[in-house]
Amino acid sequence: METSCYAGNGMTSRRLLAPGPFQASQLRSKDPYELSDGHALLCLPTGRRGSTRNLVGGSALETDPKVVSAGVDLGVSTAPGMLRAPDVAVGPIEDVPGWATKAPPLAVEYADVGQDEDALRLKITELLDAGTRFVWVVRLDGEPRVEVHEPGKRMRVARGGAVLRAPGILDNPVPLAVLYDRDAAHEATLRNLLQRKGYVGLEAVREEGREQGREEGREQGREDALRKSIFTVLAARGIDAAPIRGAVLAERDGEVLEQWLRAAATVLRAEDVVDKPRGRRPKR
Repeated sequence: METSCYAGNGMTSRRLLAPGPFQASQLRSKDPYELSDGHALLCLPTGRRGSTRNLVGGSALETDPKVVSAGVDLGVSTAPGMLRAPDVAVGPIEDVPGWATKAPPLAVEYADVGQDEDALRLKITELLDAGTRFVWVVRLDGEPRVEVHEPGKRMRVARGGAVLRAPGILDNPVPLAVLYDRDAAHEATLRNLLQRKGYVGLEAVREEGREQGREEGREQGREDALRKSIFTVLAARGIDAAPIRGAVLAERDGEVLEQWLRAAATVLRAEDVVDKPRGRRPKR
């Protein structure tokens, strides 16, 4: 089941007539509660499907060239009795302890089988009231789709090949699949990281290789461009490439180097790039 929040008395959360007794300052990071008008809402863990989608979708959004920062389960408290934690919050988010005192411009919620719909509607309303410009609800049950909520507008549903946009927040449009499909999210993450270093995307890397190839041999030029891009992507993610520099410079198979470039967009350690299985990249 997906993350659900319940009032402390076990009843589904709803707007109550009187404020509750709790304040955000009484809660600590990792406490399993959110607050709605001072009422504590117990928040249960995320299911398997939702947890993996949160990770890949959040990575693709966080690396967008315009995004300064983003967070997962960010505690947002714009009033003493309010504390909400969107699955993904796209900043800016200050790099300091404590709850965020401003609502994120873009919030993403993942909803699967078992979602408490009353609790979700209340959370969306409170985030929009606090200043969030877009809330995207990614529905994972049945046909994948995304509900788009904006202040003062009727909710709309995007399906299939639709593309989402968040003007002023994201540079790049977001195809729906990026929010729930691992391969699509990885491709978007790689594109974003390359754009942060001045490339339009992977095709621009290949073109640089072709240009170099005219001067120093086609395949050699392609390999040099891929090596440079591996180091560029790791640097953009703050990962030291020194442990694998020798292996990357020694590799002569362009297909392997391209696999390593794709891996560089998602691995946690430089060593994991060259640990990826060798072989030709699968056709898409």
